Amino acid sequence: MKKLYRSTTDKKIAGVCGGIAEYFDIDPTIVRIIFVALLLPGGLPGLLPYLILWVVVPTKP
Repeated sequence: MKKLYRSTTDKKIAGVCGGIAEYFDIDPTIVRIIFVALLLPGGLPGLLPYLILWVVVPTKP
């Protein structure tokens, strides 16, 4: 069973986008673009989930 971890190798800030990309087996750039697009309408729709995932998702052992 796959588990969601923050990436330790493919990270720009906290590794959240890299970890999500590894989990879904997609390019991390796509995940980053989605988070940036969610930041545009005022910041909260993209920033809040990112911060929550940063705290909740553990780093890869």
